[in-house]
Amino acid sequence: MNDTELTNEAVGILVSGGLSSVAVAAYLAEHCVSVSCYVADIGQPGALTPARVTELLGAHGLRARLVDLRDLMADRCADLVRYQATYDGGYWNTTSASREVLVAGLAKVLHDDGCTVLAHGCVGGGNDQRRFARYAAVLAPELRVFAPWTARWMLDRFPDRDSMASYLGSLGFPGELTSLADYSVDGNLGGCSHESAELESLRTPAFDHMTPLMTTWPQQGTAAGPEGFTVRFAAGRPVGIGGRPVTPVEAISQANDVGGRAGIPPLSVVENRVNGTKCRGVYEAPGLELLGRCLGYLYQACLDPPATALLRSLSGALSSAVYEGRLHDQASAAARAAADLLARAATGEVEVDLYGGSIMLRGIDDSSATAWQTRFGNGGHQWRTEWRYREKYPG
Repeated sequence: MNDTELTNEAVGILVSGGLSSVAVAAYLAEHCVSVSCYVADIGQPGALTPARVTELLGAHGLRARLVDLRDLMADRCADLVRYQATYDGGYWNTTSASREVLVAGLAKVLHDDGCTVLAHGCVGGGNDQRRFARYAAVLAPELRVFAPWTARWMLDRFPDRDSMASYLGSLGFPGELTSLADYSVDGNLGGCSHESAELESLRTPAFDHMTPLMTTWPQQGTAAGPEGFTVRFAAGRPVGIGGRPVTPVEAISQANDVGGRAGIPPLSVVENRVNGTKCRGVYEAPGLELLGRCLGYLYQACLDPPATALLRSLSGALSSAVYEGRLHDQASAAARAAADLLARAATGEVEVDLYGGSIMLRGIDDSSATAWQTRFGNGGHQWRTEWRYREKYPG
């Protein structure tokens, strides 16, 4: 779409507070395009909160609406844990999952507000452009999608991030936004990705070129000794922490706090991108790593070998689907249904200790039907098999 076409449309742009999306919104509004900014609260950490972003946009004459999507984001994070859906190098898919949340959570809002175009500020030809296009086609087919960095007239005006920062500075936007030219964080309740020119290189030590927002480095974590953590799962979903019931938002938030204090470290991975290239990614997700590891221990205790092998296969399929923006495809729906069936066995409590970035199992109390074989307690010379039976598939 060119600028003339857009002047006849009502554009709803997804603005997270990133430099790119704010520059696009301001530039379109300056050129007489009807633009409404939608700022989603998906639990992103940091000083530049969704409320602050909404305030800044309004102060500079842009229509801005804040929409709370934390519950939906937490549900998707719980899905990632339940399906053990990590991508290359153990990345918990937090950024890619948030793209589905944004479209799913905002599609009706944009439609009800009369928008005819959904716009975003993601890099042309990158992962997010394809994710937004795929999810919009399924969840908001009535909206056309405008990807600004595929339009020549936008690329000519903003060839790089410095030009975006300079433009916003000329409009009076503060350093909270204009300082993001050299370093960017894309975060939500589940985790953060860190990006900069230096971090794109595999030769760059992440420790020297990033500051975690949700965790700390292991050598800087809790010094007082191991910290205990107990979580109860029902059918593969966290429902209690420390003996108290929790909502998905509370489960992710409390796990983030504990995992962050213990120094569960950020990951530096090489990932295979949607467009067939590779790139270096630096991610932190202390809560999902903690909950995911705990549920992994529970799966080990309650699934038989064929079920375990099948779940691993389904996890791989679902992690790729989340990463590539295919969570609503037929194959993904089938994989989720099968994984949900296997996860029904994963009901029980897991207790771990955390220290220096490590997660150490203390005990498991599961309610599956499992055959346990013991030898040492029987003199070391004979096996005894005992069945512990409870209702294997509650509900």
